Amino acid sequence: MSLIVKICGLSTPEMLDVALDSGADMVGFVFFPASPRHLTLDTARGLGKQARRRAIKVALTVDADDATLANIVEVLQPDLLQLHGRETVARLAYIKQKFALKVMKALAVETSADLASLPGYAAIADRVLFDARAPREATRPGGLGAVFDWHALENLDLALPFMVSGGLNAGNVADAVRITRAGGVDVSSGVERAPGIKDPDMIRDFIRAARALSSPLAAS
Repeated sequence: MSLIVKICGLSTPEMLDVALDSGADMVGFVFFPASPRHLTLDTARGLGKQARRRAIKVALTVDADDATLANIVEVLQPDLLQLHGRETVARLAYIKQKFALKVMKALAVETSADLASLPGYAAIADRVLFDARAPREATRPGGLGAVFDWHALENLDLALPFMVSGGLNAGNVADAVRITRAGGVDVSSGVERAPGIKDPDMIRDFIRAARALSSPLAAS
């Protein structure tokens, strides 16, 4: 089965079209003011309409409250909520039920010890995203271009579909998938020429490199 490819942090119609035309399976939109990729609701409305039925729309939030989530769901009409903060298992279950949407929980990884919380989240989430742990002084939990030790996932036995993120680019995505056996890859800063500024050639190169791979655990 083919690898799931997600291009995250898209913020303009032009770069969204590049991702869609290049065959991205998922397109991610960031709703977190500390991020250079943060979208206003007005911008999100237009991008959501543009992406409709062309790819899975993912809304990335960080410890968002119910009102914020409701506004995002209304304007973007996402297919999947990516919860990238410190949401508890109970919060995850609540959001999934309240908004009747699939959820993907992002888990920060530095060593295999960081997988201790995985069983609880895996019982609720529809997908899991493993991302590099942000430095203590960081103002946001992801999109920093940092790579974690993929060997931490090397012997992972997880029936749930999972993706890897964190410092991926066209040059290292093959190694990431080979080591982790992930069913999907998620890139943001790795296809940018400056924080928040996507590069069309880098998007195309990343998707081309990912498409050349075959994952034994590719998600459906």
